[in-house]
Amino acid sequence: MSDAGQAKPPAAPPGLTGGRLWFIALALALGTFMQVLDSTIANVSIPTISGDLGVSSDQGTWVITLFAMANGVSVPLTGWLMGRYGVVKIFVVSVAAFTAASFLCGIAWNLPALLIFRVLQGAVSGPMIPGSQALLISIFPPHRRPLALAIWSMTTLVAPICGPILGGWISDNITWPWIFFINVPVGIFCSIVCYRGLIARETPTRRLPVDTMGFALLVVWVCGLQVMLDRGADEDWFSSPVIVGLAIISAIGLASWLIWELTEANPIVDLSLFRSRNFVFGTIVFCLVYAVFFGGNVLQPLWLQTRLGYIATWAGLVAAPSGVVAVVLTPLFTRFGNNIDARVTATLALIAFGISFLMRAGFPPNATFTILVMPMLVQGVALTTFFVSMITISFRDVPLLRTPSASGLSNFIRITLGGFAASLTTAFWDRGERLHQVTLADVQTQRLNEWSQAELSLRHAGLSAQQALGALADQVVNQASTVAALDLFRIFGVISILMIPLIWIARRSMPGGGAVAAD
Repeated sequence: MSDAGQAKPPAAPPGLTGGRLWFIALALALGTFMQVLDSTIANVSIPTISGDLGVSSDQGTWVITLFAMANGVSVPLTGWLMGRYGVVKIFVVSVAAFTAASFLCGIAWNLPALLIFRVLQGAVSGPMIPGSQALLISIFPPHRRPLALAIWSMTTLVAPICGPILGGWISDNITWPWIFFINVPVGIFCSIVCYRGLIARETPTRRLPVDTMGFALLVVWVCGLQVMLDRGADEDWFSSPVIVGLAIISAIGLASWLIWELTEANPIVDLSLFRSRNFVFGTIVFCLVYAVFFGGNVLQPLWLQTRLGYIATWAGLVAAPSGVVAVVLTPLFTRFGNNIDARVTATLALIAFGISFLMRAGFPPNATFTILVMPMLVQGVALTTFFVSMITISFRDVPLLRTPSASGLSNFIRITLGGFAASLTTAFWDRGERLHQVTLADVQTQRLNEWSQAELSLRHAGLSAQQALGALADQVVNQASTVAALDLFRIFGVISILMIPLIWIARRSMPGGGAVAAD
């Protein structure tokens, strides 16, 4: 065998055509859809799962965050695994293992068992999104690769919207384990089709040492930080020695990990990708805005169910128009957007995100279903262009053979920040609710006459004195919770708008080239 330093990289196999192309693309898209769906499908089901397993909703949110944490930690292994064993094999094994883990989640008998299986599910799913992205790009002819990115982005953006709807309907009409059981037939189909259709196109492999120290440090700081964010509110943050200890461990772990990865010959995370200006700023914007989007996806259904009295199905249906708009507009964007600078379309997406969140920040106390849906229509416009635009910008200077590593790194940061955002959103919502309760209680104290009149009216309606006071207290809590949620929506909107200047620091990026171009 010739020396690796002297031999040219093997040429990529030609793209597929006809029905075979679309059949395999469907299987790859379903693999992406299934994995992303499971990051959100449990969001609206948390109250149901918690009640069925006899735990609080706060404990139930670990079902979301532990999956995100395990998934985020496993994603950086993608580049090494695919380089060592091949993209096709690793993707198929990941899908099969994810399918088995989904079945285990469905048969979980208590919360600890469910959390263990969710960690397993998240850990084995790491290569699924980067693998599907890399394989979709490879099976399409070069001139149609923007279409491949559009298919990938459509499944990535529609799945988080479908998750709450599907999860809500299943929780209300069947039983919550079926939010996991539905993965089984899809996973079997995807793994069989992809193995049989793509194994002959397996990518070249090479023997590389695994960066065990880098992976260990990564696990330490990511897990430490995630647990700190999850437990911070319950432990009163830095007044707790446990939280302080976790913060110190996370900070030291992160610093050590960065130093190690920058000096390691074969790092588990290829930080040299950040030498590209586009990859730096594209990844920053992509991941921060995704974190805001994910935080909103966690907050909205919880708020609707716990404070506005929505059942899980209707909480999911509020988000449905966002996905519908994205599905309708994405093909049009793919067809007519190839000649538009991705910075322009990314800016439009960020403006739409900002408007959507600021509209939610202005919800009235008696918001109807129609009012709740309107911002989601605007968000659908944002989702139409956001994913494709950010991938185009970020991957402008990334050669095709480094796409799996770049995709793994980008998805690691995105998924990890999404998990952090879920924890921070619920923590700040809880904190904001308590602060607003104090403010509202002070206002009611200053308006004792109105409070007394309201209590008297409730007693005339048949409530006892204790019931009347409880009803008024519940109203204060609901108002405080709503104001706290609206505050967070406002912050999310401002963050989205503030990301726009960073887009224009990146170089011009066209969807028809650059994102998958080789050196």
